[in-house]
Amino acid sequence: MKTHEANSTAVTEFLILGFPALNGYKFPFFSIVLVMYCLTLCENLLIIFLVSTSQRLRSPMFFFLGHLALTDIFLVSNIVPKLLDVIIREGGAIPFVDCFAQFYFYGVSICAECFLLTAMSYDRYLAICRPLHYTSLMSVQLRYSLVLSSWGLGFILALMTFLLVFDLDFCGPNVINHFFCDFAPLVELACSDITGVSIEMPVLSTFLILSPFLFIIITYVYIFITIFGIPSTSGRQKSFSTCSSHLVVVSVYYGSMLIIYMVPYRGHSLSINKFLSLVYIVLTPLLNPVIYSLRNQEIQASVRKHLKVRGHKGLL
Repeated sequence: MKTHEANSTAVTEFLILGFPALNGYKFPFFSIVLVMYCLTLCENLLIIFLVSTSQRLRSPMFFFLGHLALTDIFLVSNIVPKLLDVIIREGGAIPFVDCFAQFYFYGVSICAECFLLTAMSYDRYLAICRPLHYTSLMSVQLRYSLVLSSWGLGFILALMTFLLVFDLDFCGPNVINHFFCDFAPLVELACSDITGVSIEMPVLSTFLILSPFLFIIITYVYIFITIFGIPSTSGRQKSFSTCSSHLVVVSVYYGSMLIIYMVPYRGHSLSINKFLSLVYIVLTPLLNPVIYSLRNQEIQASVRKHLKVRGHKGLL
């Protein structure tokens, strides 16, 4: 196998195709993605600001929500700026090192978000199924441990995947038929044997995607059993409203992730792959704050309070 120095000199950059079918509509497409990116940053920064400053939002659920917003910012800021450049230029080159850096940090954000959504489902399980012990069980120490574990596992698992792919040889061609440096398009360009990667990657994907998803399903089975056992209709509605937002986010996020990474890459078209990637990279981070805010009175009250305070300061 060639050394990485030889590897780097063989392929010094990759060409990202983006969306060739939309080149005729690049300015509207560029404008839409740019607006979505700006809104995503503003919304998630607002969530982080509210969670950090509002006394109303001190519960564990909002603590996790703040870190979920951070992962969304991390994800879109890693992918979307280059995507915008690719759209406007109808394709674009990315240096070898930059491509693998994008691939690694993309993996970090995806892994961290998977485990954060899992931690949030466990939080909802304790709040609904163990309400009398919720405060003692979901202690400050536990919530920090869950968040640090999510980020730590993100960096470690992403590094494992990164090393698997980086160890391959790339000697040409160098055209990535995607809008960012993802696993499958990169592996398809490798000149060396990919048997090991093809075996090890599904194992990592199972641990990263399927295991947390199964854990979330199990927690929600217990949550629904508990909710349906509540005698009053208002009590059932109140309990369901506390977890419905998280359930919607999990469904959209894991639905697209399972199709892309658990279904064989050659089993679906590149167009579908790109569209689903757009859903969880661009659309989901945009909708997450909206989904949580629309059904959450505490967040709405915090926003009104800050607007009211700023309004008073403006009058003074």
